[in-house]
Amino acid sequence: MPAALLHDLILDAIQQRGPLSFADYMRMALYEPGYGYYVTGPARMGWEGDYYTSSDVAAFFANCLGRQLRQMWDQLGRPTPFVVLEQGAGRGNLALGVRLWASQEDPLLAAALDYQTEDIKQGLDALTSQITPSVILSNELVDAFPVHVVEKRGDQLLEVFVTAENGRLSETLASPSSPQIATYLDDYKIPWRSFDDGWRGEINLDAEKWMAHAAQLIFGPSPKRKRRGFILTIDYGDLAKQLYSPYRYHGTLACYFQHQLTDRPLVRPGEQDITAHVNFTALLQAGRKAGLRLDTFLTQREWLTKMGIYDELEQIKQRDFAIIDTDRASDQGQIALFQWYNLRQRVAALTEPSGMGNFKVLILKR
Repeated sequence: MPAALLHDLILDAIQQRGPLSFADYMRMALYEPGYGYYVTGPARMGWEGDYYTSSDVAAFFANCLGRQLRQMWDQLGRPTPFVVLEQGAGRGNLALGVRLWASQEDPLLAAALDYQTEDIKQGLDALTSQITPSVILSNELVDAFPVHVVEKRGDQLLEVFVTAENGRLSETLASPSSPQIATYLDDYKIPWRSFDDGWRGEINLDAEKWMAHAAQLIFGPSPKRKRRGFILTIDYGDLAKQLYSPYRYHGTLACYFQHQLTDRPLVRPGEQDITAHVNFTALLQAGRKAGLRLDTFLTQREWLTKMGIYDELEQIKQRDFAIIDTDRASDQGQIALFQWYNLRQRVAALTEPSGMGNFKVLILKR
């Protein structure tokens, strides 16, 4: 019933305001109070939901994040409290994993760590914490911000709008709704005029706003005070030149429903996730404009390797699975072998170059 009501609300908005930009439609589909995908019903992530994140795959991800936070804590002079703010925290599994790792591996860090969370259930505008953290982190947050969609037609760049025909949602093309959208690809030196007609791309203006706000939180209430801190964001996406490529003819917009990938964003508003790849060049430039500097830009595979995921895997093998080498043929040895394969496969899922391993890890600092 909520989905049907949201569909009617969207139709009413179109009737009152005219065709909606795809960003406005996506905002309603995901965040409309009482109806949107992220604000109704149980958690949509995890094996029982529509999609899963790295923290659902294995504890290794949280453990590597714990090691990264320890490095940051050291670089900042081991402040107490060490305030970490995770935005878009969802069910809080990553926070629980980091706290558990710290309590087991570094009691001093655990004592100093003040790990706080914010969810995205009320949309980007709700991410307005007034605390002053030393680290702001996010994992698959920015891809959930509403995006404008543009399409190349001849020598023009048109914007996709959502309209209605006979009570059903449909697309229409019109001139860009703002100068910022009209010049966005040119600002990043994307040669879109040479692309084939029909080429599409997504424009996430909220990503830049989020980065600017995150930087303000790091700086604290007194801009003149030289506070130090980090912003760490992990997501799928790429630098602008690689993201806006002629080979991505249909863009990167994707929908997830019960772990199935679909390409029909106007179907089931409020019942399916809608995402798009992140332009990390935009985050970099917005961060620099706000006074931050680049610390790290790696793939998730490279970052996890640097944070010791394979070292941890080998230590677990030597500690818990020695029976595989000494008595593999026994029942206990066979059980241990299958458990080891499962653990190794989880690490492979996190680091697979064509999957999660190609997510990007961006760290900005001040």
